Amino acid sequence: MSATLSAAAMPSPDRAAASAPLAPAAACDDAAQLDRYTEWLDQGGRRLGRSQLQLAGMHCAACAGIIERALMAEPGVQEARVNSAAERLQLTWDPARTQVSRLITAIERAGYGAVPDLAAPARQLREKEHRQALWRLFVASFLMMQVMMLATPVYVAGPGDMEPDQRNLLQWGEWVLSLPVMLFSAGPFFSAAWRQLRSRSLGMDVPVALGLLVTFVASSGAVFDPTGIFGHEVYFDSLTMFISFLLGGRYLELRARHKVARSLELAGERLPELVQRQQPDGQFQTVGLSELRVGDRVRVLVGQAFPGDGRVLEGATAADESLLSGESLPVSKGAGDAVVAGSLNLQAPVLMEIHGLGADTRYESIVRLMRSALTQRPAQLRLADRAAGPFLWGVLVLAAGAAVAWSWIDPSRAVWVAVSVLIVTCPCALSLAAPSAWLAATGLLARRGVLLSRLDLLETLAQVDTVVMDKTGTLTEDRMRLGKTWPQAPDAEALQVMQALARQSLHPYAKAALEALEQSPPSSMPAASLNEVREHRGQGMEAMDAQGRRWRLGAAGWAAQARAELPSAQLLLSCDGVARLALQFEESLRPDAIPAVQALQGLGLQVELLSGDRAERVAAVAQAAGISQATGAASPEGKLARVEALQAQGRTVLMLGDGINDAPVLARADASVAMGQGALIARTQADAVLLSGRLSELARMRALALKTRRVIRQNLAWSAIYNAACIPLALAGWLPPWAAGIGMASSSLLVILNALRLARDSKT
Repeated sequence: MSATLSAAAMPSPDRAAASAPLAPAAACDDAAQLDRYTEWLDQGGRRLGRSQLQLAGMHCAACAGIIERALMAEPGVQEARVNSAAERLQLTWDPARTQVSRLITAIERAGYGAVPDLAAPARQLREKEHRQALWRLFVASFLMMQVMMLATPVYVAGPGDMEPDQRNLLQWGEWVLSLPVMLFSAGPFFSAAWRQLRSRSLGMDVPVALGLLVTFVASSGAVFDPTGIFGHEVYFDSLTMFISFLLGGRYLELRARHKVARSLELAGERLPELVQRQQPDGQFQTVGLSELRVGDRVRVLVGQAFPGDGRVLEGATAADESLLSGESLPVSKGAGDAVVAGSLNLQAPVLMEIHGLGADTRYESIVRLMRSALTQRPAQLRLADRAAGPFLWGVLVLAAGAAVAWSWIDPSRAVWVAVSVLIVTCPCALSLAAPSAWLAATGLLARRGVLLSRLDLLETLAQVDTVVMDKTGTLTEDRMRLGKTWPQAPDAEALQVMQALARQSLHPYAKAALEALEQSPPSSMPAASLNEVREHRGQGMEAMDAQGRRWRLGAAGWAAQARAELPSAQLLLSCDGVARLALQFEESLRPDAIPAVQALQGLGLQVELLSGDRAERVAAVAQAAGISQATGAASPEGKLARVEALQAQGRTVLMLGDGINDAPVLARADASVAMGQGALIARTQADAVLLSGRLSELARMRALALKTRRVIRQNLAWSAIYNAACIPLALAGWLPPWAAGIGMASSSLLVILNALRLARDSKT
């Protein structure tokens, strides 16, 4: 009861952060803060930072180029990569020459907002952007109604019903009411267009701003001098209506983007700001997360996230690891059980010991992969960016031609025909067609426990026709049971060395041996002292002891010849080539392995099993799983050769693996997925990480990729049909500017809503 009351009484860091103002840019240079959104790289002896920032104020692909060029002009910037759909920036910079605060200031000078890609600052930036968009929409909509009231008498009055002075007075009122709409509500269109022109690039805002400006100037000329070159017709009602509809569409787009950003953020931002650390006298002190060190003991209250990787020392509870694994069921945790950073304590307070913090945790590696994926531009999006410039030039030429033609046909309609052409041809829907679908699908996969590190995977996965799987730890359970051992009573030295080497390996055999034989370690000998420890890819671990003896733990044929007493041993420990300990394991298929293989085959995919284990064991597992094609005793080079052979046959290959020996083939395959519990190098080489470990997600990924491609094609088809239908109407003078505004806003909104169908957590 007291622990629960204490947790309730403590101020929520998230609530406090949400109400606090945005931190100044200089605060981003604090070392503890910097490490939370920056990965440090070593390139040729130089220390470089790779920081992730959240952006605001972006409306089209041209904004990405403006920000990138502004940053590349700053000293010390090595690379700037912006994803306009996700509004994220990946920035590689030299800390010896610049600071993040200086680069954020450069972004702000370019007319955009930027904060570190962390939960609280990003949320505050979204809230600020949302408030501004809502105010601009309110002002435009409210004043539009007033302008319409003043314009109505002019429309309904018959010939001779209204004196010219009365008509001109109403038009002056429309002009006054339109000024705040142009200066405040439409301000972002003009500022964005100016930035695009200043950087010598054309974006979606240029034709919109030009149309608004032409309409306002022509209408103002008609008010000031009804007998002048602009005539007596005014279009303030169409102007304010268009701005209102356009802002309404952009507001709904903003809400949709924020929804996707929030779902992705929930999958990656969960660490507590404050923790209770146990002092040497047993008392607890509340400290910041940055003050924790490995080895600290921390009390984790109910509802609080575990601040680091570690083990439970006291208490029993259940943890919610759904954001890390996609598994919705709570996982029981007791004394001695491992807990991971970012998972939630659900049932009771526990005392844990910190084993990993920050970049050393599984949580942070997941967050880095996610942020990296969200700053990528898939090939299809890069192609759209390159096509946007020529398309917009064509729009401007078409609008100018329409104005010239109508100045001969009917000069009184030339202005609004040109404006309608500018507005209706703005390719907003086209630019949103693909990225909105990719982001929606990425958010759904993150909630399922599938983390993309390359957005292009969704394109490639739709073309895959062959799935190649590793066996141990992938198709089978990553945890194995120890069967027979030789000798039945191993000597203490062999056990000590085996444990020391197994702790350095992530291979399932090594983990199973360590778990089984570590229960009763011999106490009569000190821990084994080994040096020159290294892992031979696909073979095992090797080290030297203090006496100069060479120990090996790994495959029987590599470590030493297996003993006749245990010929089927999978793991063997040798000293100078002499077998000292042989272990045989029993493995079983993952619970969903057979349904997953059947689902993949049902989708028309060819499934193969490719493993470094003995051929007879691989064949037995393949038969049990329903896989007809299986290859055993494959070295890393052999796996690579097999995938290359499939690709030479014209097949598109998806590779699924988990070990160090799978890293080369994961990198070579057309598409690749690594198991979440696998080796770090495998996860970094893969296009996606299967955090949940559920093989059934592969078929759902394939189905989602096909659905994403279908949605993108629907969006592109709708954009093409919309332009093909509306451009002739605008050129013919049958589409007034306000109707063009409705059409453009509606087309963009339809594209967004169609893409958001992908975010629904269905069986796809």
